[in-house]
Amino acid sequence: MKNSIKDNLIEKLEKNQALITIIGLGYVGLPLALNYSEKGYKVLGLDIDESKINSLKKGISYINSISEERVKNAIFSSSLEVSTDYAKIKNADALIICVPTPLNKNKGPDLKYILNTMQFIGNFLRPGQVISLESTTYPGTTEEELRPFIENKGFVIGKDIFLIYSPEREDPGNKKYNTSSIPKVMGGSTNECSEVGKALYYKVTTEVVEVSSTKVAELTKLLENIHRSVNIGLINELKPLADRMGIDIYEVIKAASTKPFGFVPYYPGPGLGGHCIPIDPFYLTYKAHEYGMHTRFIELAGEINEGMPAYIVDKTTNALNEIEKPLKGSKVLILGMAYKKNVDDIRESPSLKIMNLLKQKHANVSYNDPYIKVIPITRNSELVLESIDLNEENLRSFDAVILATDHDSYEYDMIEKNSNLIIDTRGKFPLKENIIRA
Repeated sequence: MKNSIKDNLIEKLEKNQALITIIGLGYVGLPLALNYSEKGYKVLGLDIDESKINSLKKGISYINSISEERVKNAIFSSSLEVSTDYAKIKNADALIICVPTPLNKNKGPDLKYILNTMQFIGNFLRPGQVISLESTTYPGTTEEELRPFIENKGFVIGKDIFLIYSPEREDPGNKKYNTSSIPKVMGGSTNECSEVGKALYYKVTTEVVEVSSTKVAELTKLLENIHRSVNIGLINELKPLADRMGIDIYEVIKAASTKPFGFVPYYPGPGLGGHCIPIDPFYLTYKAHEYGMHTRFIELAGEINEGMPAYIVDKTTNALNEIEKPLKGSKVLILGMAYKKNVDDIRESPSLKIMNLLKQKHANVSYNDPYIKVIPITRNSELVLESIDLNEENLRSFDAVILATDHDSYEYDMIEKNSNLIIDTRGKFPLKENIIRA
């Protein structure tokens, strides 16, 4: 049966005549908005953070991996409009939701940003719109939360409004893959929704990977991140064991990586950070309990990875003891506060947890990070600190230096030559008497 609403929307999307609205202009939403604008669409970017909107209006990028040239080109050519006014949604043909999905204090899903967004847009919905949720969440969220909300407004999903789930796959700092080159997984609430979803995304990505339902798409994203969390948890569990055996775990990984099949290298570190891997697995754990099941691998990996900052602090304490220095009162420098190298993102960063643990033990803590000049107050840090200069004189003044994030811009030879004691959580330094692998 012909659906003129659907056909008209698909035609607008295919002819670049649709207004694309991105809700949430963070590490996911902003590159997506720029991608659509660069593909010839008119884009509206919405965010409740006025400071972000004001920066973008001036052509200023607040994300290190996004150049100001891209922002200026989009803003000053009028292909991208940014605003805090959600009433502008009434003109949108596509609504793509890219808001955070954190955990609550009990490690359960916190959907408040998604639900608040739906409340914001609810009064401005109209027939002929497609709504895509990109925020990572548990299987069933789209059908159990978004679909009833839209239907309660009097719309018929698949006829009036088209609902899809398409998980973000951003990897900040990755120079090989970006928003447009990463295949897009997409599942529709109905077959008609999937047809519209393909039209929404096929021009801005290399491939649209259509799956049979929104639940499949939701679980796909969780599997991707659980796969990494579990394997990182495995290598983080092996690291202290190898250490006690007098074995260099990095040499083991290098040797195992020569096998041309059946092995994928993962590397130990100070713990997990970022917007996905420390959080997303617990979304599935929460949902599994509804079905009377326990996700033991996932939970165990989470416990191991969450324990790594304390392990790093213990290694630091023991290393200082070996040179007859107590941790209390010692000067400790943390290199790298971002959760991964070459980015300016401190969300869930294990470096923050290491810093707080050191402060609790009365160490005098400083940090350097070329991407993060100031640490604001976060739920993982009650400190407000500024990055210190990284030079020979400063390095020599610290009792211990902890390499937490291995930014490419660090001069590792200079750091090695001028540090009294190095706690290396990334395997960047050679094994020496004053260098401790942790």
